[in-house]
Amino acid sequence: MLRYFWILLFSLNVSAQVSKTSRPALIPLPNKIEWGKAQFNLKSYKKIVITDAKLRGNAIVLQEYLRSKGVKIPIVSENKDKLPAIILETSSIASQEAYRLDVGPKAIQVKASGDAGMFYGIQTLKQLVGNANKIGECHIEDAPAFAWRGYMIDAGRNFMPMDLLKQQIDVMASYKLNIFHFHFTEDIAWRLESKLYPQLTNPETMIRNKGQFYTQNDLKELIAYCKARQITLIPEIDMPGHSAAFKRAMKMDMQSDSGLLIVKKIIKEFCATYDVEYLHIGADEVKITNKNFLPEVTALIEQLGKKVIGWEPGGNFTESTIRQLWMEGATKVSTNPNIKYIDSRHLYLNHMDPLESVATIFHRKIANLDKGNSVALGGIICMWPDRRVNIPQDVFTQNPVYPAMLAFAERSWKGGGLEGWQANIGLKGSAEAITFSEFENRLLVHKKLHFGNIPFPYVKQCSTTWKLYGPYENGGDLDKRLDPEFPGFDANKMKPTLTAIGGTVVLRHWWAPQVKGLLETPKENTTWYAVTQIWSDENKIQDFWIGFNNISRSYASSSPKSGTWDNRKSAVYVNNELIPPPAWKQAGMEGDLEKPLVDEGYEFREPTKIQLKKGWNKILVKLPIASFRGIDWKNPEKWMFTVVPWR
Repeated sequence: MLRYFWILLFSLNVSAQVSKTSRPALIPLPNKIEWGKAQFNLKSYKKIVITDAKLRGNAIVLQEYLRSKGVKIPIVSENKDKLPAIILETSSIASQEAYRLDVGPKAIQVKASGDAGMFYGIQTLKQLVGNANKIGECHIEDAPAFAWRGYMIDAGRNFMPMDLLKQQIDVMASYKLNIFHFHFTEDIAWRLESKLYPQLTNPETMIRNKGQFYTQNDLKELIAYCKARQITLIPEIDMPGHSAAFKRAMKMDMQSDSGLLIVKKIIKEFCATYDVEYLHIGADEVKITNKNFLPEVTALIEQLGKKVIGWEPGGNFTESTIRQLWMEGATKVSTNPNIKYIDSRHLYLNHMDPLESVATIFHRKIANLDKGNSVALGGIICMWPDRRVNIPQDVFTQNPVYPAMLAFAERSWKGGGLEGWQANIGLKGSAEAITFSEFENRLLVHKKLHFGNIPFPYVKQCSTTWKLYGPYENGGDLDKRLDPEFPGFDANKMKPTLTAIGGTVVLRHWWAPQVKGLLETPKENTTWYAVTQIWSDENKIQDFWIGFNNISRSYASSSPKSGTWDNRKSAVYVNNELIPPPAWKQAGMEGDLEKPLVDEGYEFREPTKIQLKKGWNKILVKLPIASFRGIDWKNPEKWMFTVVPWR
């Protein structure tokens, strides 16, 4: 079975090269790469040579991949006949995750000091293989900027079957992510088998996906699956918060004396059952009524040989607890040299639409640092599908899981990024927009080659340039027509207030000023207009992604009302023709976390079909707003728009 999944993994990782002459689209891009001019055929290399028996596991991984490419070669311990070979070699490179890779006519050499570095070198080698099994001459020296490069999935609220969990782990491995944070207990349901307390997973204790949980063998299998791919699985048992399912099953609160005794028995059972280094205890969003709960739980877990992780802000942790930062107010821990931490601030994928997510994460400076250190371990992007989904696959169609994962793989490996939290690609001509465009080109190659049958909600957006005009005072009248809507307005002659790049442009984020939108000083009761032109070679119907209201999957946001795009009366015109909004399937439905979304997001509904004429087509977007405060906390105002050809 394990061998089958390896074959599946490496069959997905085909060439990252679009033609014989182009260079491979590597993600993450190595720190140092020097290209030669020559191209070599994989079949010219006659064997895999390992200089150390400990390298055999990685050699088998490579051998299986080559076999999937139609190249069958043996693994040997020496190269006596000096034939061209692929040589895996242990070398005294400083970092366990670092590697060096050389491609030449006589040998492909991968050198590393540890298993992880060798594994990552092989991932890069796979991406180097081009059309017709060609590989280009090159020299690569590479190592990650951050030690922890992670992804979290919440399977407590919406159960995720094992095959989909393994799919996510496979993608992580291909792009050198190394932390799989598995969140499986929640208010909604407790989804891990306990032999001591089987009532925890009784169907009647669950609000969704009743009776669906992970057996002890399931979790053991996932831990092993991760280890084989150089990934550390971090399990999370949330305590004492997010524990309503525990209370329903055990008829008591976790923080009661009896509840704490049961929790301790569960922890002992867990630590005796699973071979893991860490146990995440959550401990956020809860009122601590028993001040001894977390110190006693922490002491027990550490006594049992595990390291403790908790959310920050959270409970009354000890300094030995690794903190996972989830909001900006948590930055106080970064000034304490005794506390290790992981950055997950504004890295929740369920708060982002697809085009925004890739730009935001690509620009992100993890832990506000260019690279990690002994306390700033790295970052974890998080997928919280708080709202009920109809089927597990909806998590991937309604959220930018894989596009964001690849963007985070690049950023967490390379380090760097921009100061602050950016929501846009950048202004036209800016350094950040140019850099992002280069990454987007590589991202789209990977989408085409590796995600043909896997949801990957992302399209090219760097070719879309907007001229923005405003602000125009609207006096609170969202219907008010202003200069750009009248025939005398010519965007080709009028100097824009701003220019921006992207299919999605965020004027003001709901978390302003922490998250920066395009406008430096946005004002209420104003209207902005955005104008662009799109070329068409012929008269045709073109599919578009259009949206104005990104519904976070953490809020019980209401569906748009019938006949509207959003509650701001946003509008879009193509060649002066008003484009009608979709006929919403749940028009005007009041928000409810137990009512799944079906078509509210542009990324998971049918694209809008628009008639284009041959030649240039003018697109005008109207963006009025009254108040920055939403009608209630469940419906925050994210002043934004998405208009981009879908192809």
